[in-house]
Amino acid sequence: MAEGVQGRQSVCRPLEGFYGGIRQPRGLGELVADTGYARALGERLRNIRGQKGMSLRDVEHASGGVWKAAVVGAYERGDRNVTVPRLYDLAAFYGVPLSEILPDSGPPRTGTSEEQRRVVLDLKKLQQVPDTQGDPLLRFAHTIQSLRGDFNGKVLTVREDDLMALALAYQTTLDDLSHRFKDWGLVTEESGDGHQGEA
Repeated sequence: MAEGVQGRQSVCRPLEGFYGGIRQPRGLGELVADTGYARALGERLRNIRGQKGMSLRDVEHASGGVWKAAVVGAYERGDRNVTVPRLYDLAAFYGVPLSEILPDSGPPRTGTSEEQRRVVLDLKKLQQVPDTQGDPLLRFAHTIQSLRGDFNGKVLTVREDDLMALALAYQTTLDDLSHRFKDWGLVTEESGDGHQGEA
C-alpha cells in the first residue's frame, strides 16, 4: 500500500469481533452523533422493534438485560450516541441485516440476495483525500491490510456489509457514500465484480 497509509497507522482502531452471526465492522468505532442522523436512525430502530412486536421491556427481557429498555429507548429517540459496532450488535439481536437500520435505506428486504454491492477503491488516491473526510475510510483500509499483513496493495474491494458500516461512520446513506467515493476519485473500473484485495 502507499507509504501514507502505513505512516498514519496510529489512527487505526482495534479489529472488531463477531456477534450473533453478523460480522461487525472492522476498524470502525465512531459514534453516530449527528442529531438529525441519530433521530432518523432511531426511527428505523423503533420501526424494526415494532415489526417484531416487542416493547422496550420485551427487548430487555429477551436479551437477558444486555439491551436495557432505557438505553434502547434513548437510541430510538436519538438522545444517546451509539457506536457502529453497537448497531451491528443490535441488528444481530433483532435478526435483521444492517441495511434495514440505515436511514433512507428503503423498505425492509424480503430475502437475502446472493449479489452484493462491491466497490473497488484506489488506495493511492485515498492519500489525497483530506484527513477530515478520509480518516474513517483510512482506518478501515489499514485494519484490513494489517489483518492480511499486506501493505503493498494498490486497491481494496469493499463488500456491501462493510460499505454499510462506513455509511454509518460517515453518518450518511449508502448511495451518498458511493457518490462521495466517486467524487473523491477513489472508485476504480473494477468496481462491481472485482475481488483483488477484498475486505
